[in-house]
Amino acid sequence: MALKLQAVAFTLCSIAGVDYLYFIQKNTLNRRERTLRIEVHNETFSNRVIVHELCNYSVHPENEDWTCFEQTASLDIKSFFGFESTAEKIAMKQYASSIKKGKEIIEYYLRELEQEGITYIPRWTPPVVPPTARLQLPPTSAARAIPVHSAKDGLPSKDPASPTELLLDADYIRRYLGDLTPLQESCLIRLRQWLQETHKGKIPKDQHVLRFLRARDFNIDKAREFLCQSLTWRKQHQVDFLLDSWERPQVLQDYYTGGWHHHDRDGRPLYILRLGQMDTKGLVRALGEEVLLRQVLSINEEGLRRCEENTRVFGRPISCWTCLVDLEGLNMRHLWRPAVKALLRIIEVVEANYPETLGRLLILRAPRVFPVLWTLVSPFIDENTRKKFLIYASNDYQGPGGLVDYIDREIIPDFLGGDCMWDIPEGGMVPKSLYRTAEELESEENRLWTDSIYKSASVFKGAPYELLIEITEASSVITWDFDVCKGDVIFNIYHSKRAPQPQKKDALGAHGIPSPGAINVQLIDRNWVLGQDYSMVESALHCREGESVQGSHVTRWPGFYILQWRFHSSPACSASSLPRVDDVLASLQVSSHKCKVMYYTEVLGSHDFRGSMTSLESSHSGFSQLSAVTTSSSQSQASSTISR
Repeated sequence: MALKLQAVAFTLCSIAGVDYLYFIQKNTLNRRERTLRIEVHNETFSNRVIVHELCNYSVHPENEDWTCFEQTASLDIKSFFGFESTAEKIAMKQYASSIKKGKEIIEYYLRELEQEGITYIPRWTPPVVPPTARLQLPPTSAARAIPVHSAKDGLPSKDPASPTELLLDADYIRRYLGDLTPLQESCLIRLRQWLQETHKGKIPKDQHVLRFLRARDFNIDKAREFLCQSLTWRKQHQVDFLLDSWERPQVLQDYYTGGWHHHDRDGRPLYILRLGQMDTKGLVRALGEEVLLRQVLSINEEGLRRCEENTRVFGRPISCWTCLVDLEGLNMRHLWRPAVKALLRIIEVVEANYPETLGRLLILRAPRVFPVLWTLVSPFIDENTRKKFLIYASNDYQGPGGLVDYIDREIIPDFLGGDCMWDIPEGGMVPKSLYRTAEELESEENRLWTDSIYKSASVFKGAPYELLIEITEASSVITWDFDVCKGDVIFNIYHSKRAPQPQKKDALGAHGIPSPGAINVQLIDRNWVLGQDYSMVESALHCREGESVQGSHVTRWPGFYILQWRFHSSPACSASSLPRVDDVLASLQVSSHKCKVMYYTEVLGSHDFRGSMTSLESSHSGFSQLSAVTTSSSQSQASSTISR
């Protein structure tokens, strides 16, 4: 039980960025009833995440020599710094994977007892009654209530030792499949035969079937289920025709910094991705998640084709490729939440449909921000795949044990210090003119924003958008992340000791014309006086169209805080010049007096903030003169950080 909770705790620690978590465990041993009850729940982050586990050990009602074990567990994530669904998936995956390890530990100690000659344990009885009975431990074979499937478990319809099943041409195996044991060869033939008898559609090649068997340790039942799900997915999305039918958008051709580049020393196709030079946020905003997913799928399909080609060229089986990822230039912009979510979904799709295709992953020039991204991504990657990762910081890849051990020196790209020319786009920022509009991002056709944690707001001239946040404890941290999708805005933060009373606005203006700002409820009363009824806790920030702003404010007092986005109009070209007709007509249009923002806010405890939001420290800048003054004071409890 402790091992399973440890896996969940380690995962939550990694995501939150803290060193340890506190759990409370209560053990109740009833010797008379012969029961043991273990109950555990978390103390740390209990206002955000509730982890509860209950284990019961009791005597089997029909056989006193047997022990019944019941286990229940629940995970409820209410709020976890904007990564609720991600943290839930990660924690449950880690918890499920540790169940088998817990069983192995129990069996290990049972074997230890047997080796020490302990085969029974005296049953406890009250002191007044002499012990008359002893508890006999069942033999090891009888104690295993959960069957462990071996590679030969699975399709029982035919005898695996049948000569007609086990025969494959030795030259064919050596040339296209590699070294296989008789048992592995039998599993491949049986699974292939089952596909031929039951599957309607294109039968995958032996090399591809073998990948699914290896991914499931040659357990036919698991491999068959795994493969069938993938075949259904390929048919549903017409993946077999992707390379012939899909045309890469021009944005990808100009700004996607990845491509195939010769092969490594083992003959594997080599794919190079300059992730640090790629504008991931710009690509997501310009293309959407689905286009990027198709791009990754086309890369994997091309990789399968290149593996077959290299198998013919080198005369030996090559079933996977090598990927080199250059992280020079990676920064906080790459950790934009929608882009990270898109990356996680892409990883899930690739893991589910292209197993055992990555032979080696070389990560070069990993910066300080890389551990944050790795913490979010690594739990979604299969353990066997993670073992193939080699990570080099700074210029460590240039020495012994570095890049030259895996790639011939003459094909090392020029941007890594080699002599081989690299003909893939250099990347750069995607022009904001290519971004999709806010309406397109919010439409149902764009799945990326369907379950987005971001909300949208309209800001009108004379009708700012205001958001009320109540703070009950001083030193709480207000965090924000917003994009200015249209127009320019002024961002302010105010504090008031008394609760604002929202003003009721008439939907019709003075002349009976619908007011565009009617939907924006004003929280700051028109009769309030700045400095008396409310105060400004951060200096105003001018945010221009297309900018992305992240920041935080450590509150000094409890009370009510108001986040305000206010319309900002551009200054006139000349004070002495008369207005043009076009300017007058434009001023009469509602659209010219409207801005659009997409925002996300959250309130954190100060202890949670220091552990979970340390990534913002790398983008610290003076958000305001007020912040610069207060942070320099030893008595100040207010600070803010911002990045664009």
